[in-house]
Amino acid sequence: MKAKIAFLHKPFDLRVQEVDLPAPNPDQVLIKVGACGICGSDVECYEGKSAEGRYDIAPYTPGHEWGGKVVEIGSGVTTLKPGYKVTGDCVMACGVCRNCKDGLMPSACLNMREAGFRPDSPGGMGEYMIIEEKYVHRVPDDWSYEDAAWVETFSIGYYGIWGNRGYVDASDIVIIMGCGPVGVSALMTAKTSGAKVIVVEPLPMRAEIARKFGADAVINPTKVNLADEVRRLSDGRMGTLVVEASGNDKAIASLFEVAGHSARVRLIGHSVGRKVPVEIGRTIWSTLSISGSGGTKDFGQRTIRFMSAIRNRYDIGALNTHFYRFADIQQAFHTACELKSAAFKVMLKFDMDD
Repeated sequence: MKAKIAFLHKPFDLRVQEVDLPAPNPDQVLIKVGACGICGSDVECYEGKSAEGRYDIAPYTPGHEWGGKVVEIGSGVTTLKPGYKVTGDCVMACGVCRNCKDGLMPSACLNMREAGFRPDSPGGMGEYMIIEEKYVHRVPDDWSYEDAAWVETFSIGYYGIWGNRGYVDASDIVIIMGCGPVGVSALMTAKTSGAKVIVVEPLPMRAEIARKFGADAVINPTKVNLADEVRRLSDGRMGTLVVEASGNDKAIASLFEVAGHSARVRLIGHSVGRKVPVEIGRTIWSTLSISGSGGTKDFGQRTIRFMSAIRNRYDIGALNTHFYRFADIQQAFHTACELKSAAFKVMLKFDMDD
């Protein structure tokens, strides 16, 4: 069958081409895409500011935040059926290399693929995509395709707190640096536990989103002394859990000023390729526990259950600020690039029969 698929050839060179799709292999499913979000990492690859997108190897199809419907299954597929609404993992571990068998994170896989970033991997910015069953997760029938497209993003904020032996509870004072899509996902995760949550965010629109989604306080670090304000708001305790979700150099450097004694510091904002001066000695005398998480491990189904449990509390769909038809993908990327402070989530929509 033929399908229109987007391919990123080089910076600012995104082309929609009609291609012939093969039949799914025995372990694969054919998915008709219903919605696909444009992530900040997609924008950076498009602008040539990130090496994550591998068009140096060959053109690839972007899109790792997608929701769709199964339309055909391979002969060996056992858990999925045509008509199921689904989404999928971004980091695709092989499951058989020595690192996978040691139980390490998918990012440690020696044969790692990455949906939406590599020519050897599928992407969601096309009418159809073919992907192995093991990377696909069913979502509830009453979810929209846009809801399904949020699972990958939400999993990062959720796993950033709970993954790799992390936790949060009502006794915590949580400091979240940055309230972009990942930061607001971490905010929802922390507030569901009953914790006090302080968000650090200078952009007015994102600060307002933080307030709407339950932040107990929002600090603009360009207007006040951050450490002093956290000290005041926490009655001197400072943060017991600090989540860095911005990737901003100043935010990273300030982590050690707002973390209280024995705090857990969770790094989930992208800053690879830059060296950030920090006062690392504070980790010694404050006995900080620092961990990062690139991608998630075994959290797809758990994320879907968590999002289902909080649907009546949070309107995640309200976070989608701009919608474009797939035919208008060039304008969608222009908006995502030029309106970064206002375009919280740009969502591509595809023609569907339901």
